Amino acid sequence: MQQYEIAVLYHPDLEIDLDKATAKVEKIFKDNGGKVVNMDNWGKRKLAYTIKKQDHAVYVFYTVELPAESVRKLESTMNITDEVIRFLITRPDLKAIAKAEAAKAEKAKKAAERGDRAEAEEETNTKEE
Repeated sequence: MQQYEIAVLYHPDLEIDLDKATAKVEKIFKDNGGKVVNMDNWGKRKLAYTIKKQDHAVYVFYTVELPAESVRKLESTMNITDEVIRFLITRPDLKAIAKAEAAKAEKAKKAAERGDRAEAEEETNTKEE
């Protein structure tokens, strides 16, 4: 099973009743042997350009574990789904993500050490006065 990030732009009229549309798309994932790991709903946003005569769309991002051979079938099914205006399927670079998180943790650690030293210097300066 490979991990994929899938960005789905739903029709803007579905903003009120998005649950049915997301359930339908999640069922498509499950029918193709996938498992939804994470779902992130960004809400209704303005599109950079008009897509299918729409200026807005509801952005929902999924992290899905899916067999590699099911991706083509998933794409063809998503193309004919009425609720979906546009979608994008990508494979995240897990090594790069882990490396970025490690660098972020290291940077936070160094900042905390600098903060501790700055606080210690302040205490010594106030004691001397």
